[in-house]
Amino acid sequence: MGILQRIASPADLRQLSIDQLPEVAAEIREAISRQVSKTGGHLAPNLGVVELTIAMHYVFDFAWDRLLFDVGHQCYPHKLLTGRQHMLAGLRTGAGMAGFPEPRESNYDLFSVGHAGTGISTAVGMARGDSLNREGFDPQTTPNGRRVATIIGDASIVNGVAMEGLNGAGTLKRQFLVVLNDNGMSISKPQGAIARYFDHLRTSAHYKDFKSKAREILKGVPGGHVMHDVYHKMGEGMKAVINEGAWFEHFGLVTIGPIDGHDFPTLIQHLTEARNFDRPMVLHVKTVKGKGIPFAEKDSSTFHSPPAFSVVPDPDSAVVPALESEGCRVELKRDGRSFTSAFGDAMADLMARDGKIVAATAAMPDGTGISKALARFPDRTFDTGICESHALDMMAGMAKTGLKPFMAVYSTFLQRAFDQCFQEVSLQGLAVRLCLDRAGLVGGDGAVHHGFCDVAILRVLPKAAIMAAMDEPSLKACLEFMRSYEEGLSSVRYPRDNCSERFASEPCPPFVLGKARCLTPQFDLDGPGNNGSGVPDVAVLAFGTCAIDAMAAADMVAGTHRVAVYDARFAKPVDIDLITALLAREVPIITVEDHSVVAGFGAAVVEAAAEAGANAGLITKLGLPDSWIYQDSRAKQMALAGYDAAGIAVAIRKAARPAPTEPVVRPTGAVARR
Repeated sequence: MGILQRIASPADLRQLSIDQLPEVAAEIREAISRQVSKTGGHLAPNLGVVELTIAMHYVFDFAWDRLLFDVGHQCYPHKLLTGRQHMLAGLRTGAGMAGFPEPRESNYDLFSVGHAGTGISTAVGMARGDSLNREGFDPQTTPNGRRVATIIGDASIVNGVAMEGLNGAGTLKRQFLVVLNDNGMSISKPQGAIARYFDHLRTSAHYKDFKSKAREILKGVPGGHVMHDVYHKMGEGMKAVINEGAWFEHFGLVTIGPIDGHDFPTLIQHLTEARNFDRPMVLHVKTVKGKGIPFAEKDSSTFHSPPAFSVVPDPDSAVVPALESEGCRVELKRDGRSFTSAFGDAMADLMARDGKIVAATAAMPDGTGISKALARFPDRTFDTGICESHALDMMAGMAKTGLKPFMAVYSTFLQRAFDQCFQEVSLQGLAVRLCLDRAGLVGGDGAVHHGFCDVAILRVLPKAAIMAAMDEPSLKACLEFMRSYEEGLSSVRYPRDNCSERFASEPCPPFVLGKARCLTPQFDLDGPGNNGSGVPDVAVLAFGTCAIDAMAAADMVAGTHRVAVYDARFAKPVDIDLITALLAREVPIITVEDHSVVAGFGAAVVEAAAEAGANAGLITKLGLPDSWIYQDSRAKQMALAGYDAAGIAVAIRKAARPAPTEPVVRPTGAVARR
């Protein structure tokens, strides 16, 4: 049995000697790497913080003290040290642990968090709350009080919310520790002036004997008398690496480092001193993303959050490779063509045909597929770093100059820039185009990353054109429509999934504002494809890829029900002519969406029907319920929500009016004829 298996809680960890900690680190890396190779997950970020996480738990008692994560995807080592080793085998599923901090799992996780930039502000709130409750650490009055520490990394320090948090942290008059995990990376290479500052600091900073010139340096620092007092409260280790020119000093935070984030004695020494420091402090820790696994270190962007992968031996070697081996090839397990890849190719093609198009992303060039455009058109493609609000404002500015901006962003991160969509884009009547990857349920990343509300927040904006793609041809057609749409904001959403091939060989009609596409021409009311089949028993208006699931559901009930399936295409404006025509013939309508039923596509259909005086009571809405759905496979999540093919089939049977001559299976099992 290894050491890690004997650690049931951080209290067990603190019984070990410092000399035993490297073995614990090695075992954690092995456990994480083996599991991620089977299920996928965040690999490189977690490998980089192993020593740092161990040292934090070795010095602090986070059963009492406060630990706030900023980038939550660096929490795997923390979870393994806090009683959740038995949950690792079910990583990112309902049977195991979430890939982000999750208070439902453990009291050691204070917030369920997956968005960058928030850790410092929530930590400031807890520090203030503990002080008001007279539980906060104070060396004079409450030496056993709660300490507060937050870990921020993967370049999220450049996020605007993080800046606001630092501004607030500098006003605290108590212990408060910000650990800056500086690995030189975001999800991919970080961008911007602040990132360049840290690049320079990492390469130029060296360990100094500060003691001999401390007083001279402190004289030149604003508020030197305060810093002089601070200096005398520090231990000798911190005096040696105080960063007198640090950027954080302008926020009122004493800054130490950078120090080696993989050296246990150094980490423990500085964390021990920071633990008892009575002022806000930043401990700048330099780490290597992907540390300990050569292929993850070499390509930390690819292995930031890889799917399952296998380690393939060198055919010329008889040795079976370990995960750490250099003499191996790593194969990522993929099946089919993803919407992300389809978008990346389509976007690059669009930019090749239209020199007015510019594109941007917020730290996700690989995750959104924009990396292809970035490589081909570096002067027209921008990565702003983890700064969604800035990116949208920048796009608005470019639109004002006559360019055609496309912003590629995960649906879950669009929420951080809604104010810009409203104020700088829609209110100005500007045409900015949003390409929303990871829309709907996202599988293993769980509730923190579901794209569940983009339709709801965007459809309040006047003249917005809100769309969804059901497959690759429709995605291309949608992007072409967006290229020419100048009336206001437009958006297209698509899931973290592969593109269906069901309609790939058929011509894809162009997008026409507010018009749906019938996928079952034989049931298209008075359409040219209707060969006398008559009025359908039920119509399914499906938004996005749900149209493919609706077709599968229609196949399931084909023997008993005539089902018209429509690719709705637009959530704003909805196809009111189609809706009223169906309801006028008393055809029940089922709306299906990979989005919340609250204020989503289905709600838009019901509202439009009611406003037109049609019978909205014939409409059934399927989509995400008004409750949280946690981590698991996307297929299981859709089944739980009731809008996979089987769930749609159940709704069809329940809603459909019986066919004229066909036997109909009722939900109760009774057989009837019309």
